[in-house]
Amino acid sequence: MDAGSDMMSPEKSGRRGARPPLREAGSISMPSMPPLQEPGSRPRPYMPSLCSTPRNPAVKCYGDRFIPDRSAMDMDMAHYLLTEPRKDRKNGATPSPAKEAYRKLLAEKLLNNRTRILAFRNKPPEPDNSILTELRADVASVQARPAKKRRYIPQSADRTLDAPDLVDDYYLNLLDWGSANVLSIALGNTVYLWDAASGSTSELVTVDEDDGPVTSVSWAPDGQNIAIGLNSSAVQIWDSSSNRLLRTLQGVHESRVGSLAWNKSILTAGGMDGKIVNNDVRIRDHAVQTYRGHSQEVCGLKWSGSGRQLASGGNDNLLHIWDVSMASSAQSAGRTQWLHRMEDHSAAVKALAWCPFQSNLLASGGGANDRCIKFWNTHTGACLNSVDTGSQVCALLWNKNDRELLSSHGFTQNQLTLWKYPSMAKMAELNGHTSRVLFMAQSPDGCTVASAAADETLRFWNVFSEAPKSAVKEKTSQSRMFNSYNHLR
Repeated sequence: MDAGSDMMSPEKSGRRGARPPLREAGSISMPSMPPLQEPGSRPRPYMPSLCSTPRNPAVKCYGDRFIPDRSAMDMDMAHYLLTEPRKDRKNGATPSPAKEAYRKLLAEKLLNNRTRILAFRNKPPEPDNSILTELRADVASVQARPAKKRRYIPQSADRTLDAPDLVDDYYLNLLDWGSANVLSIALGNTVYLWDAASGSTSELVTVDEDDGPVTSVSWAPDGQNIAIGLNSSAVQIWDSSSNRLLRTLQGVHESRVGSLAWNKSILTAGGMDGKIVNNDVRIRDHAVQTYRGHSQEVCGLKWSGSGRQLASGGNDNLLHIWDVSMASSAQSAGRTQWLHRMEDHSAAVKALAWCPFQSNLLASGGGANDRCIKFWNTHTGACLNSVDTGSQVCALLWNKNDRELLSSHGFTQNQLTLWKYPSMAKMAELNGHTSRVLFMAQSPDGCTVASAAADETLRFWNVFSEAPKSAVKEKTSQSRMFNSYNHLR
């Protein structure tokens, strides 16, 4: 399509006042024509003017199309010339020599052998070069813009650490990365700390056989204190800088504490007894609120970014959303105070992750019989989407800087999968673990993810980091946080 002519059309430009190209034939007064006579016996017929100048000087001529000028046309004669030959062709009769001679004589006398039936005004103007120039400039500017570089995602782990005696239990939470850039991991009865800045490893504590093994770890928001859940139902709080036990929380749960979550000075603990208890670590009587709703072990706990809502997942295949204003005191047993109760999963719900860019969006992952990642609106309790991943979902992490979600899985591939949200298109699959990837933790800057698997290895992935200048980089011990292959102990 001609860009110039399209932009100059009356419909596109909204011009007003141009004469319509067609009008009713009766709107033009035509002089009466005498009946046909023999040649030489009739007066000179009426001949319309061939001048293209409009008779009415007040009428403007825009001239952007070939518009017929009715004032310069003899409509009767035009109709005759257009229809008579067609009628002969329709009838299929061969015109007689007399009729052909009559037609030639008629054309000579009336039209002076003029074959042009329609008369037009001035030629249309040339396309506006300024518009075309502007369009070409816009196209050139779009083409000149540099395309957004596709982020490079390493397909292999950046570093691998040995993690012997890591308990192969789906319902536990044995890995966490604190705000002070120190990674904590529980191996059997011992909790180890890895300082990512200095690369040093230290042992925080080894609990007694009667209390162990360690069943959960969680850093406090300050990055200095760490909570440790034990198989004996107790919860210990340690100062990591001095390796000193600050206090022990007892008498709250009846069995092991497999999940922990901090909300400022409130430490929330979930146990195998199905209870969820808020503990205020600042006061003597620490159990201040209790959430009741799970009938089996609580294996997932996550507070929202605002600290107003708590998500809990259990081995009873239930997902609950709790509101802080609806919690009961520890003494008022038997009440159910959940804000929403979701029963869509068909297996244990351990993997939970609150969205960093949408406060009411929660992602949850189901176990081996479910294999789905589901997205929830926690204001309404509605399930927004469900994706079948094909394998057990062990952990979920959101990218803090982009709309991406990372999931870790069990049998059969034991992989980490990076998803684009909200399309849930697979961006990458990260392989390396040989057994189910039970735990994941994210560095404070949000770039690096640590994964711990039942194969007793701890791997570090630059899955959320910016693309390097070159996909292939030299790896040296001086420029990396970790050595090529180390042991935690």
